[in-house]
Amino acid sequence: MYCKNCGKEMNDNQAICLECGYKAGDGDKHCANCGSQLAPNAAVCLNCGVATKKMADGGNLNGKDKITIALLCFFLGGFGVHNFVMGETKRGIVRIVASLCCGLGCILALIDFIKILLDKYEYDPEKLI
Repeated sequence: MYCKNCGKEMNDNQAICLECGYKAGDGDKHCANCGSQLAPNAAVCLNCGVATKKMADGGNLNGKDKITIALLCFFLGGFGVHNFVMGETKRGIVRIVASLCCGLGCILALIDFIKILLDKYEYDPEKLI
């Protein structure tokens, strides 16, 4: 295993890279399989052919099926159901409050729906909106 930030070889049991201090698995400059430098936004390592996390995640929906999340977002997104299913509890609660207080939940759900379809949705359980 190699550090995805600096490209130095790491032990499989290491939590952080001793060279640069990054958490194991964080970074996008180097391939985790071979350690070679990656082109910006590369989907595949040109040295070893292994898919990078960006390609493997398919939009990063916390391991959930894209179609299921998109349908939940379209039909029940105003109440944050898709956020709860993905594990974004804080964002789901904000979505419910936004729907009940000012009716913004449906607009936010439409934005999420478009991002999900375009693979631009960023899963972040700490983000509120």
